[in-house]
Amino acid sequence: MKTPGEVLREGELEKRSDSLFQLWKKKRGVLTPDRLRLFPAGPGARPKELRFHSILKVDCVERTGKYVYFTIVTTDRKEIDFRCAGESCWNAAITLALIDFQNRRALQDFRSRQERAAPAAPPEPRPARAP
Repeated sequence: MKTPGEVLREGELEKRSDSLFQLWKKKRGVLTPDRLRLFPAGPGARPKELRFHSILKVDCVERTGKYVYFTIVTTDRKEIDFRCAGESCWNAAITLALIDFQNRRALQDFRSRQERAAPAAPPEPRPARAP
């Protein structure tokens, strides 16, 4: 079983900025079983985290000669654009980790529903007292 701190993949990917010019900024990505961390190129800056519980899907995968472009859609319908070198397959790694996370969460939800729906065990019969 995968642990939350386990690193599944680490390397470079680029994120399109939200600014007017929408420049591509290089980030060091660290993928774990429950999140994607994005570290800026500069030293000392804090990473941004995309936790899988807030990600709906990986969408709009497009391959050009050099890059693979993809979009992460959050549960509040925000779209975050990324690109990576074609051979790095970041989009596939994120998609597989997200599916694994969603499956684990669905199993946990199912088990907790079963536990809540299970009838309580009948009380043990008490031994008869001697007169």
